[in-house]
Amino acid sequence: MAKAALAVVAAVLADPAGRLLLARRPEGKAHAGLWEFPGGKVDPGETALAALRRELHEELGIQLIAAEPLIRVPVAAETDHAVSPGIVLRLEVWRATHWQGELRPREHSALAWVEPAALAEASRWPMPPADRPVRAALEDPARVWITPPVASNAAAEAELLARAEALLAEGLRRLQLRVGPEHPGQRQRLAQALAPRCAAVGAELLVHGDAALAEALGLGLHLRAAQLAEPPAALARLLAAGRPCSAAVHNAGELQRAADLGLGSVLLGPVRATPTHPGQAGLGWAGFEALRARVPALPVYALGGLDPEDLAEARQYGAQGVAGIRGFRPGLRGASGLRC
Repeated sequence: MAKAALAVVAAVLADPAGRLLLARRPEGKAHAGLWEFPGGKVDPGETALAALRRELHEELGIQLIAAEPLIRVPVAAETDHAVSPGIVLRLEVWRATHWQGELRPREHSALAWVEPAALAEASRWPMPPADRPVRAALEDPARVWITPPVASNAAAEAELLARAEALLAEGLRRLQLRVGPEHPGQRQRLAQALAPRCAAVGAELLVHGDAALAEALGLGLHLRAAQLAEPPAALARLLAAGRPCSAAVHNAGELQRAADLGLGSVLLGPVRATPTHPGQAGLGWAGFEALRARVPALPVYALGGLDPEDLAEARQYGAQGVAGIRGFRPGLRGASGLRC
């Protein structure tokens, strides 16, 4: 019988200025010197929230009054990519909304209040792999709308743009423009039309598969799984320029390749069977989690038969967020607050 995964909890605490608390692991412990969100192991028979309250009192001397779940990050055993490694740890992260007491490092070597954007500076704030996607869960878009195919005529394209505007008005902050290679003119027209609309609200726009267009317009890039083996030369320049770059992945090899390329995120699926993947059975949440656990540091969006209301469940299995086509419609229940 496989050994049960170690259950660990951690808290995100913010000061009035919005800075986040990091704690430095002391010498003599695993990951010594790295910065983490404070917390610790869940004892047998203990709930996650009870463990978090106990750990924060033991480590920081504070009383946690209220908190809400943020994300649970699974971590797999380090092993050969061809083998299916078991999950050895699940880090359950909560956002503390109310606490009392004066913070002081009882077990860590140091504490630091850090601007959220600075957490991306791995050289300045090195963190254990399971802590790294927490920044993305706090700061990056939680939902991704992938545009559906549309006819190449003015009316159909205008309808797509109106739908995009409505979703952006409701809070969508990442949009992926997907137009087949047989319609390069339409892809360019829609990209040029969507770019200022996204920029006006601070949303990210990624072009599907067309690195040249993404570079020319200063947009992000989403790679097809087939492009991972030989990525376009422009990818390195887009990453260096800080453009959002992601890829579609469906198995362990593609997932690891995306991580090795240094992509900012991936879309993993399908979680459920969908018309866009005929004949392909869904991974299910257990299958999704097992794959996601191989690359704990990489933000992973769940894809396939999902809609905005699936976010809370997806995050219980390690997803940064959810991505979809048909399920993302303006005005649907749960569509508000799309950025989270």
